[in-house]
Amino acid sequence: MDIELGIQNVARPVNFSTEDSADKVSAVIAQAVETGASIDLTDDKGRRIIVPAKALGYAIIGSETKHAVGFGAL
Repeated sequence: MDIELGIQNVARPVNFSTEDSADKVSAVIAQAVETGASIDLTDDKGRRIIVPAKALGYAIIGSETKHAVGFGAL
């Protein structure tokens, strides 16, 4: 699933893909914003993305369905 995090006062968003479910990602972000802690997520390559919750401008959580790419048989 694709995630986009907009950071305040930064022109470019942070984009990455993760194997986590949309519910888990949403819960991590909501808890961090509520408590003022850092948002700590792991992408599909094993890298950790840590963003201070106070700096978060927005979060876009993509769909969990995989979209077919190419011209294969339908």
